[in-house]
Amino acid sequence: MPRVAGQIDLVKSEAILDAASEVLAERGLSAPMEEIARRAGVSKQTVYNHYGSKTELVRALVARRSDSITAALREPGAVDNPEDTLAAYAATLLKVITTKTYSLMRVTMLSAVEMPDVARVMFETGALRSRRLLAGFLEAEDKAGRLAIPDPLQAAEFFGGMVVAHHQTQAMLGLSEVLSDAVIEATAREAARRFLRAYAP
Repeated sequence: MPRVAGQIDLVKSEAILDAASEVLAERGLSAPMEEIARRAGVSKQTVYNHYGSKTELVRALVARRSDSITAALREPGAVDNPEDTLAAYAATLLKVITTKTYSLMRVTMLSAVEMPDVARVMFETGALRSRRLLAGFLEAEDKAGRLAIPDPLQAAEFFGGMVVAHHQTQAMLGLSEVLSDAVIEATAREAARRFLRAYAP
């Protein structure tokens, strides 16, 4: 069955984002759009038609990663199972930080002074958005009486910090350690349990 136009656009969009993730991580934010287009197998104009500018391309790329990290918060029944939900969130966050895909964050840090607008977009669309979504989940848990959280955004920051710990610093320095799935799952589960005990009603 032939793909409809919307499906073709979606495939192209994903190809562009995949290529952008690779190229920007390898060459930094100053990487030419021509290279991203070549790697995606599309024309440079197609990249601009989909995203308009490099800043908007980075916004879409980071939003996709943020959506992946926070996916557990949107699962059916997520609010009814806070330990499982927080553990899943934490595990995904650890996986992102301890893989080579995190190199995009590293090159953004290096380019932040020269390209502050792109750096701001990356922060607001990535870390800040993820924490706000987590805060919304925690606020729902507080309203349901399962947790007692007077400041959901602060609690979200605490949980995120507990999870990333030194792993984020290692990743920023290009020293990411390889964590097995078993270690990631155990760490994520323990972080969720400790957090829930700290905010028990």
